Amino acid sequence: MRVNKYISEAGLCSRREADELLLAGRVTINGEVVTTGAKALEGDEVRVDGEIVKARILAATPSAKKAVYIALNKPVGITCTTDHTVAGNIVDFVDHPQRIFPIGRLDKDSEGLILLTSNGDIVNEILRAENRHEKEYLVAVNKAVTDEFLAGMSKGVRIHGQMTQRCRVRRIAKFGFGIVLTQGLNRQIRLMAAAFGYRVTQLRRVRIDNIKLGHLKPGQWRNLTDAELKGLLPNRTQW
Repeated sequence: MRVNKYISEAGLCSRREADELLLAGRVTINGEVVTTGAKALEGDEVRVDGEIVKARILAATPSAKKAVYIALNKPVGITCTTDHTVAGNIVDFVDHPQRIFPIGRLDKDSEGLILLTSNGDIVNEILRAENRHEKEYLVAVNKAVTDEFLAGMSKGVRIHGQMTQRCRVRRIAKFGFGIVLTQGLNRQIRLMAAAFGYRVTQLRRVRIDNIKLGHLKPGQWRNLTDAELKGLLPNRTQW
């Protein structure tokens, strides 16, 4: 088994976060530091930061726990990390009885919809840019939204040394706009707005593909429906 999946099966973090641990040299197998692509064989001792990791591979029986998929309305101030040493981490905030981790991130200063799961196998499928999963945001800024600003945002902005992909942008108020992205660059909307001299004062994610924030209040979460799961990854047959 690939060691990133092994770590994910243990409930420590998602596969993507496990890859980051591997690249940082924080994972060993039988005392040897390993990197991405390494495999753990039966009987191997896998450690992260010196702590032994034991995969919890559940048998496909009626007694096996069903995977968890939830939608959370993340409040401002909560950090999307599985690191329990970080105050206000999202895992401790939700306090779910099963080990879960966030699918992607929503920065600490932002609020709204984020998905969490106990199934590490689907995280990369959802986050892959080529799958073009839509994420919709409502944004408030510090000055009036102009036609020029909307047109510039929609065409793409150079941030992090690259041009953002074209996106849909609309005015929703004098000082507010809605935006639909298929990318997930770090602090993307804030940096895009800053390129035009705007400062984001509030940012809320309200939709991820077919899943909507709806009437969830800040801090509340709910389980995803079967229809929502099928709509999120229609080609996947097992959840």
